[in-house]
Amino acid sequence: MDTCYCGNPKLYADCCAKIHQDINKATTAEELMRSRYTAYVLAKGDYLMKSHHTTTRPTQDKKNIVRWTKSVQWIKLEVITTQKGAAKDTEGTVAFKAFYYDKQGLQMIHETSKFVKQYGHWVYLGEA
Repeated sequence: MDTCYCGNPKLYADCCAKIHQDINKATTAEELMRSRYTAYVLAKGDYLMKSHHTTTRPTQDKKNIVRWTKSVQWIKLEVITTQKGAAKDTEGTVAFKAFYYDKQGLQMIHETSKFVKQYGHWVYLGEA
């Protein structure tokens, strides 16, 4: 693979893997969102929970989320827009489209996600 699963022109080891190993490496909301997409591709349930705000974290659903991520074939991520979410911000939004195949064919998740800083690092709060 020439690029990371998130679409950046870097190898996974030089991109999202660093954030998966240390969430503090995500300096922007977009970087965290891209790392979460890659975590879905790789079925990294622990990371998906860790990168989710504690007040909205679906811990009871972790097994179902991992099962679902393994049942689909991830195609690509398209980032549409970002608002705020820079290194010095405390909140931001990222609009994206994530494409995958399931038993019914090609599917798309289109969402504008809200991100905030919690404990000094970016986390996913929910849909904006």
